[in-house]
Amino acid sequence: MINLQGVSLQRGGRELLHDADCRIFPGHKVGIIGANGCGKSTLFKLLLGQLESDSGRVEVPAGWRIAHMAQEVAASEQSALDYVLDGDSELRQLQQRLERAERGDGDSDGHQLAELHERMAAIDGYSGPARAAQLLDGLGFSHADQQKPVRSFSGGWRIRLNLGRALMCPADLMLLDEPTNHLDLDATLWLEQWLQRFPGTLLIISHDRDFLDAVVDGIVSFEQQQLVLYSGNYSAFERARAERLAQQQAQYEKQQAERAHMENFVRRFRAKATKAKQAQSRLKALDRMAQIAPAHIDSPFRFSLPAADKTSDPLIDLRNADIGYGDKVVVKKVQLGIQPGRRIGLLGPNGAGKSSLIKTLAGELPPVSGERLCGEHLAVGYFAQHQLEALDAAASPLLHLQRLSPDASEQSLRDFLGGYGFAGDRVFETVKGFSGGEKARLALAILAWQKPNLLLLDEPTNHLDLEMRHALTLALAEFPGAVVLVSHDRHLLANTADEFILVANGRAEPYAGDLEDYKQWLLSFNRDKKRRDENAQEQTEDGGKPAEDRKSQRRAAAALREQLKPLTNKLKNVEREMARAEKALAELESKLTDENLYSGGQQDEIARLNREQSQQREKLEELEMQWLEISEQIEVAQGDG
Repeated sequence: MINLQGVSLQRGGRELLHDADCRIFPGHKVGIIGANGCGKSTLFKLLLGQLESDSGRVEVPAGWRIAHMAQEVAASEQSALDYVLDGDSELRQLQQRLERAERGDGDSDGHQLAELHERMAAIDGYSGPARAAQLLDGLGFSHADQQKPVRSFSGGWRIRLNLGRALMCPADLMLLDEPTNHLDLDATLWLEQWLQRFPGTLLIISHDRDFLDAVVDGIVSFEQQQLVLYSGNYSAFERARAERLAQQQAQYEKQQAERAHMENFVRRFRAKATKAKQAQSRLKALDRMAQIAPAHIDSPFRFSLPAADKTSDPLIDLRNADIGYGDKVVVKKVQLGIQPGRRIGLLGPNGAGKSSLIKTLAGELPPVSGERLCGEHLAVGYFAQHQLEALDAAASPLLHLQRLSPDASEQSLRDFLGGYGFAGDRVFETVKGFSGGEKARLALAILAWQKPNLLLLDEPTNHLDLEMRHALTLALAEFPGAVVLVSHDRHLLANTADEFILVANGRAEPYAGDLEDYKQWLLSFNRDKKRRDENAQEQTEDGGKPAEDRKSQRRAAAALREQLKPLTNKLKNVEREMARAEKALAELESKLTDENLYSGGQQDEIARLNREQSQQREKLEELEMQWLEISEQIEVAQGDG
């Protein structure tokens, strides 16, 4: 297991951990949360051995293989596929040794060559390129992209390559730092499913609560230089923390006021909500927000988003607009009027044109054809990732606002910036030293200060921690103007949007379902796309073969599948039994680590749990042997076929 005992650590004169303890058992999936700068990434460096603690012990099992996600990647001529394949270092070494042996280099002989081939089969090395291609496909890289050099990709796409490389590594422990930051919703959903199947120990730093809910079974929270371990997913953590804070009398009245405020807002919204499915979904989401509000009572962020005094109806009207770049049209014949108070979430697969549509609404991308008409009193607040780069690195937060409002008092500006986490002398610090999260907060503050009546938000939560996301969600829920939002953060979408527009297949049309419906639609869309891509690739590869040959190949493949069906069904049953045994074993291990069990008088219960644990381990070993035997039978049959 991972064991931190009495760990203290200082970085840059600031104490991140003080006499902290934490134990994480094998096979557990744990979310690491805390404010930006509290030490989450530093904890990963401790576990990787890149840093040493000032005191205490940091223990990771010596034999464990560790995969981690780098935050930077150098430009190179190496293809994206080869870059991801490098994540499996043993596979790459075996490939190189096999190449040398097959060329006859060195002292290699037939026996050594056979051993190398045997080892490649044992680690499933021959399927390595196919597995790497599947990872890249799930992360949004097309078949053509996989052959492009790493240097040809932008920074966000290079981070995706780093994620793919980490996932490629056969690991006992995987460390992922903000893996969804540069992913869109479809790639995030794919990653969720992949991590749910990952059999090792997973530690994941993330500020996406829905993602954490879907993946983890425990939360480690940085609280006052301590590591506090909570069982369950992020929603369970919020409930547990709310209950704990409620027991502290000093916080109780604040909690009750916050809860009353949220419940009053939910009541007002309920009176206006239509019977549309999206509105009902948002109502449920707001109800949940009222319940979790006390868990965030000590958040350092609290702000509102004021709107312009004057408005127009419509604010913007797109009429028969073709959207794209140059002569290339991405979305055709868009008919979209944005009225005051309208709240739209844009959904759609990667590359379908969501960002292009929002840029056209913002006036940054003119329509290829058609019209973009603006109301007389339109005031747009546009947030996109390039806004962070447009900040003046040599200027402070205070100076950024003073340039917009030279007549405003310094105190009013400082009060406003305080809600975005720039309190005290922080308002005078220059942007040059800011983290990505601090830049994003400042960009949002600048946007809000200008009192827009239309907010256009393209992935506003990238780099924001959980508390800032919560504050932004509350502010958007009560913003009186219109909102158009693109986000992979489903919690933000659910609490902000009353309706959805689906951007897909060159169209932008109203979507009648909610986010759960969209998740199923997206999975189906990706399956169909993969099938089309595979068919196109088969046609390319079989281009020179007669149709009759291809038919006979398909008949032979179908016959082999039918022959193997009893074995494959048996293999699936064993895999289901293994999953149940692993879950039972994890539950027993969790019970055996409960300190209350050893408080005295429970020796019989401890003995019973130990017996059950031993039985489950034996059962799991038997199932693993069955799995290996059936897999070998399938391989032999495939070889004969």
